[in-house]
Amino acid sequence: MAKERKAARLRAPPVTTTGVHDVEIELSREASPYSLSSGILPSLGARSTRRVKLRRFIVSPYARRYKAWETFLIVLVVYTAWASPFEFGFLERSRGALALVDNVVDALFAVDIVLTFFVAYVDKTSYLLIDSRKKIAWRYLSTWFVLDLASTVPLEIVRRILPRKLGSYGFFTMLRLWRLRRVSSLFARLEKDRKFNYFWVRCAKLTCVTLFAVHSAGCFFYLVAARYHDPSRTWIGASIPDFHVRSLWVRYVTSLYWSITTLSTVGYGDLHAQNTWEMAFTIVYMLFNLGLASYLIGNMTNLVVHGTRRTRNYRDSIQAATGFAQRNQLPDRLQDQMISHLSLSFRIDSEGLHQQETLDTLPKAIRSSISHHLFYPLVAKAYLFRGVSHNMLFQLVSEMKAEYFPPREDVILQNEAPTDLYIVVTGIMDLIDHRSGAEQVCGVAKTGDVAGEIGVLCCRPQAFTARTRSLCQLLRLNRTTLLSIVQSNVGDGTTIVNNLLQSPEVMICYCITQMNCFGLLLFFFARSDASFGRNESERIIQEKADKKGRNREDSEGDR
Repeated sequence: MAKERKAARLRAPPVTTTGVHDVEIELSREASPYSLSSGILPSLGARSTRRVKLRRFIVSPYARRYKAWETFLIVLVVYTAWASPFEFGFLERSRGALALVDNVVDALFAVDIVLTFFVAYVDKTSYLLIDSRKKIAWRYLSTWFVLDLASTVPLEIVRRILPRKLGSYGFFTMLRLWRLRRVSSLFARLEKDRKFNYFWVRCAKLTCVTLFAVHSAGCFFYLVAARYHDPSRTWIGASIPDFHVRSLWVRYVTSLYWSITTLSTVGYGDLHAQNTWEMAFTIVYMLFNLGLASYLIGNMTNLVVHGTRRTRNYRDSIQAATGFAQRNQLPDRLQDQMISHLSLSFRIDSEGLHQQETLDTLPKAIRSSISHHLFYPLVAKAYLFRGVSHNMLFQLVSEMKAEYFPPREDVILQNEAPTDLYIVVTGIMDLIDHRSGAEQVCGVAKTGDVAGEIGVLCCRPQAFTARTRSLCQLLRLNRTTLLSIVQSNVGDGTTIVNNLLQSPEVMICYCITQMNCFGLLLFFFARSDASFGRNESERIIQEKADKKGRNREDSEGDR
């Protein structure tokens, strides 16, 4: 039991307060908090067994310096992708500056091999950062060490060890292409990086693949011709008999010309295979082109379709809405509202204005902070919430939803159940009355005005139809949410009621025209400051009684 407890302590070291602080410092130094591919996600639960503070002389794979080193190696890989096929096809051995550059590049990759023995790795099973030197060394030796070492050994040493015929072909030069695996990981990381456009990253990747295929095929095809025993019976010897004495630039450009015409399936006929070896290589290359063309066309089609998907869906939705309206013989006004709503949705989608969808994906604390930053000044100036405490305003703003409405769209219908109230952020709305049988504009709601508050607070059907006059951005607040917040802030609820009653254009005129204020009375009697509501209600009732008395006197006088 003692040994088991000791082993458990070794596997899961205790985390103290200082250790947690060190962990935070380590993470902040190693990785950006806004990167998708940086850092390790912690396991579920309060107890974590992963070791973040690495041992001495162990490098984190997420450290900035190591990331910079990997980026520098990518530049060397690009040079290797060009130099290795070129030297293999056109040169028996590198000389001069080219040989010096090759040796420097090989030395830098040899340094990377040594460095890899000190770089921690993430275990694929437990997703823990392993910093044990023995485990790091065993993992590297059992995976990529042999190929990395073979691709880094200088070619001069290889030619001295191997026989002359085998060493002269420079097959070991092509082992350097093993380094291309780093480019694949680079593009995978760039595709997730928010700083780079995904479309252009994919296009750059496809372009690099195409250029490398053209370059390699041209070098290989020249090698087949240069090694053939009869130079006149080669694809390049048939058009350039003295190609051996021509400049390296002419031979390289001619090889690329043949490669690109074959890859693009143009085939002008001026260059073609002349012997069996060239025919065999051409067959293999064209079979490879079938797969490469499918890969390129499939990826480009996917990118283009993704870019036009929104427009296609918009046209389909417009066509479906038009057919629905015509089939059911809807009025022109409703058809226009349907088309306007779909057009606005497409505009929001194409311009990236998914504010509410973006906010819904965030934690509540971030949503509240964003809403407070965007809408708090506007809500605080609204007449209904004037004088309300900061705490309640913060709660209200956090629950409001921003929505767009196109022109001439009905936001609120008269006599519908009161479910939401709206605050105008931008645009203008008309308040329309339908009681007389015709539409009559009773008021206008502009920036900072509130609509639908009477029905929500008085528990009555909506008094007016709210119709947008222009493109409007509105803040929507649910009635249930509002009453729930008011119940927890009784004093602020009284302030809201007072603000409602002190607006004669909104509340008093509405109660007089409707001849019913029982919902308002019930709302006031439920509040601590019911005396004010009772006095106002008595005044309204007295005004109605006086009006009835005057009408009765007028009728008696007529008789």
